[in-house]
Amino acid sequence: MNQYVSQSALHEPNWMTGQQLRLSQVPIDTYDWLRDPGSLTARLKRTCAGGFRVRLRHQGWGRPLYSEGRLLGMRRGKIAIIREVELLCNEVPWVFARTVIPVTSLHGPARRLTMLGTKPLGEVLFADPRTRRVVMEMARIDRRDNLFHSAITSLEREPDGLWGRRTLFHLHGSPLLVNELFLPTLGAI
Repeated sequence: MNQYVSQSALHEPNWMTGQQLRLSQVPIDTYDWLRDPGSLTARLKRTCAGGFRVRLRHQGWGRPLYSEGRLLGMRRGKIAIIREVELLCNEVPWVFARTVIPVTSLHGPARRLTMLGTKPLGEVLFADPRTRRVVMEMARIDRRDNLFHSAITSLEREPDGLWGRRTLFHLHGSPLLVNELFLPTLGAI
């Protein structure tokens, strides 16, 4: 499957806050993961009992999706560091994560985020007491959405859709956005 699909042929998910999302819209086993206010990394590590790791898929300069740039307060056409990873449990991909860090945020403590490699971003963010979660939104992502195609490249079968969340963090006052898409393999070991 082609990992990079033309953005003009796709649209973006309908992101909504937790207050807008109804329990009846989301599979019950996914709902708890979506609404969890803690560190996803820490929860996955507990659940995987030693089998957790991060697989770096891509990191480099790129243009954020329109809604990502808007949420980050970026002007259209500006570039950012984009990092895409899979969070694995016993070598099974459970979560696809995409982080967008604007150029303007790459100073001070946030600069170290460009050198994570396979280290989990969640460990860095939740270990720093000056990290603030500003906004958390959730959405159903389907095959029309750009994020869907990036998320499913390691799956054997293409699902009908995925559920995901995105969180706008401020690290020492600098914004960054983390998208987390829950794969249908979540919990399957």
